[in-house]
Amino acid sequence: MSTSTPPPSPPVAKTPRKAAASGWIGSALEYYDFFVYAQAAALVFPVIFFPKGNPTVAILASLATFGVGYVARPLGAFVLGHWGDRHGRKNMLVLCMMMMGVSTFVVALLPTYHSVGYLAPVLLVIMRLIQGFAVGGEMSGASAMIVEHAPFGRRGFFASFTLQGTQAGQLIAAAAFLPMAALLPTDAFQSWGWRIPFLLSFFVLLAGYLIRRGVEEPPAFQAEQDAQQVVKAPIVEAARDSGSNMLRVVCMSLMNIIPTTAAVFGATYATNASYGIGMSKTGLLWISVVGNAVAVLLIPFVGNLSDRIGRRPCIIVGSLGSGALSFGYLWAISQGNMLLTFVLAILMWGIVYQGYNAVFPAFYQELFPTRTRVTGFAVSQNIGTLVTAFLPTVFAIVAPPHANVPLIVGAFTFGCSALAAIAALSARETYRIPLEELGTPTAKSVPQEEYRRMRAGAAVA
Repeated sequence: MSTSTPPPSPPVAKTPRKAAASGWIGSALEYYDFFVYAQAAALVFPVIFFPKGNPTVAILASLATFGVGYVARPLGAFVLGHWGDRHGRKNMLVLCMMMMGVSTFVVALLPTYHSVGYLAPVLLVIMRLIQGFAVGGEMSGASAMIVEHAPFGRRGFFASFTLQGTQAGQLIAAAAFLPMAALLPTDAFQSWGWRIPFLLSFFVLLAGYLIRRGVEEPPAFQAEQDAQQVVKAPIVEAARDSGSNMLRVVCMSLMNIIPTTAAVFGATYATNASYGIGMSKTGLLWISVVGNAVAVLLIPFVGNLSDRIGRRPCIIVGSLGSGALSFGYLWAISQGNMLLTFVLAILMWGIVYQGYNAVFPAFYQELFPTRTRVTGFAVSQNIGTLVTAFLPTVFAIVAPPHANVPLIVGAFTFGCSALAAIAALSARETYRIPLEELGTPTAKSVPQEEYRRMRAGAAVA
């Protein structure tokens, strides 16, 4: 009896616009869920989920609960990255969306510390762990889908829509809290108003599922499947063949300290009574809204710039510039100057940081081959962000009230930014390397003039 090899799947055309739209909308919806928690952790969770006897302890506990979501991210990256490299980007992204939507909706239904005591923060931590597990595969899967569909010479531009969606999700998360914080009395906001943004995750779940089911697997992954070259243990191969690039991504991912400092610790420092600054919670929410709105507008332009001049220059300038500006941002908070705080936050986070933020989805993907792309990106990026997730808690310990908070926290922030810039400088420039050669030692960049012609053709097509 003879056996025959099954025929290859029909060729799949690249659909960069459809993939980019799916990545944008899916990331916006999923990161809305993740960051609506961040807003609540800074503004309301210290009061309703933890004992009221010691406000400093409540701050530490709430910020640590925020960081717990990042603990689960490397585990989620490992499991979901494995799934994405073995079974496809599309299936993994649908699974991420389902877990994120359900866990966020459940947070809206949780009882408070006043009602059930310590069971309340325990349940909160469990839901945050599920959120972190889900988001661990989101960025790597969505940007892999886009990069593998994008035309040569336009990968940076198209991949940037993943981050534009992420910033839009944060923008919506901040905007969802604004009317509640501004219009409701404090008691009503802390009792039920904060729950409404979490309840809206039902629509996140429904819309995200419908959107992501409609995207085809990229041709590069389909070719791996047809050739039966899908790797059995992606993490083993990624660590063996791309270990140095994984380490670089870990270091560059420390740049997550900028939004963490701005949106989480900065908001706590400015508004919590123990620091004695007393800035308006509504004003701090507007920083998140405007900062993310500026980022949404700027990101595609920076992504396109990285297709012209390279990934590394954008990341290095964005890292060092935003890290240096963190000193001024924190100093402005210490002076209680809302206008200066607002301007410096937008400059640091909304503008300069985008040199890194708009470019890393393409750059990280380009450091790894198709066989291990999702795993290599996901695991290393989430290890880096895990480190930064607990830094707000560290800041609250090493820079307590009456300490020189701007100098201490600013030094941490700039140090991480400098390490990220060094890692980018040591990496190989990737923007002119063809997709099929990415992540291989023998990869060669297309000559500059030929690249410009190919890029111009891709822009017209």
